[in-house]
Amino acid sequence: MKKKRKMHGRVEKVIKSAIPGGVEKAQIHVEEGEELYREIRVENVVVDDHGHKAGLKPGAEVDVVIEADSDATTKKPD
Repeated sequence: MKKKRKMHGRVEKVIKSAIPGGVEKAQIHVEEGEELYREIRVENVVVDDHGHKAGLKPGAEVDVVIEADSDATTKKPD
């Protein structure tokens, strides 16, 4: 069984690669992150259920999901 946490975010900007043919990045502001760690950058590719690829647009609302196997977690008090 997997444990997970979902956080909301927004694409702040799309960063083009300085290298021709390089990977484009999406910078995402994670609302629930700590002040100095709210921005993450990921490859700007998302895939739908049919395998079709797309890129995120600036301003897009997104969910960031952290997921781990149960054996990789420790129980927290209720």
